[in-house]
Amino acid sequence: MSRETSTTMTSAPAGPGTEPDELRSLLRHSRDLILRSQAPSGALPAAPTYRVYQYCWLRDGAFIAEGLSRQGEVSAAQAFYAWCARIIEARESRIESLVVRLRQGEQVPGSDMLPTRFTLDGDEGTDEWWDFQTDGYGTWMWALQQHLSRHGGDPEPYRRAVQLTTSYLAAAWSLPCYDWWEERQEQRHLSTLGALDAGFTAAQQLGLLDERQREEAAQQQAALRKVMNTEIAGQGHLVKWVGSTDVDGSLLALVAPFGLLDDQAAAATVEAVERDLVRKGGVYRYLEDTFYGGGRWPVLAGFHGLALDRLGRTEQAWEAMRWMTSTATPGGDLPEQNSDLLLHPERYDEWVEKWGTVACPLLWSHGMLLSLAAGLGVTV
Repeated sequence: MSRETSTTMTSAPAGPGTEPDELRSLLRHSRDLILRSQAPSGALPAAPTYRVYQYCWLRDGAFIAEGLSRQGEVSAAQAFYAWCARIIEARESRIESLVVRLRQGEQVPGSDMLPTRFTLDGDEGTDEWWDFQTDGYGTWMWALQQHLSRHGGDPEPYRRAVQLTTSYLAAAWSLPCYDWWEERQEQRHLSTLGALDAGFTAAQQLGLLDERQREEAAQQQAALRKVMNTEIAGQGHLVKWVGSTDVDGSLLALVAPFGLLDDQAAAATVEAVERDLVRKGGVYRYLEDTFYGGGRWPVLAGFHGLALDRLGRTEQAWEAMRWMTSTATPGGDLPEQNSDLLLHPERYDEWVEKWGTVACPLLWSHGMLLSLAAGLGVTV
């Protein structure tokens, strides 16, 4: 399928930073940067010039590929999903062993579980990392289903990878693990549970599970949703982790694009995030964030914009996109986080000394810009 080449602007006011010509230029730069950075294997590095992030995370990569897919870059998105399938199939025996161990009630250490990031060739990194995270495994299946639904294509080549991923998540979903930010391994994070919920739904919609797998996926998904609904009932909105009263910027993804919540819970969750974490158009991860001093993330502004649009607050969604574009360098690169208005500025220098300046460009930021623009009717 050929890539769409037309550009459509909505009637919303452009405003500073999103004048039509500037927006088109930044979207083209975002698309071209991601395409140039994609490895021959199909993997998408988190940040091509930032030494710590020259790996592919399933979560980051899936959202980057979703941005490409929504902008009509069919073959590039498909190459990423094929890479995901290969790295999962390559670990078939390991996954089958993990599923048996978990079903038998064994306390499997996090170091034995599947990794969250891979080299661009599909190997596992040798340096120590906060590796046990399950959200990316749900997210890649969600993104695959979105892509095939949007552009068509045969799901059959992904059958074994989807089956293996679903079995793994059915056995592992209830375990505490690191969140999107690779923190607090001892908690069960609702943004993680939401990604798994979306993944279970996608696996069933793809039609690649056998009857036993469908039943197991539906059963475990129902149990997962019960946990999430209990937390919503307690606070009226999503919370950072089971038993918490705080919120996290990543919860916006459960409103959109995952679309897991009814209107009341969606609106309450967005309002809670806005109350605690949104300042002057940007979104913080969480209030105690000290990573590079705790800045506002373009990625989260992208999720905020999608959530606002889903709630019918479209002009405010454009404001979120305007803030995203305002963080771009003169060359058009979007950073991981903006370093003004830090929550904890006294912690900024220690991260610069440890890892260098903030990652820029971050491909996930560019992928989210592509997705939000498409959601607002802008394609390149």
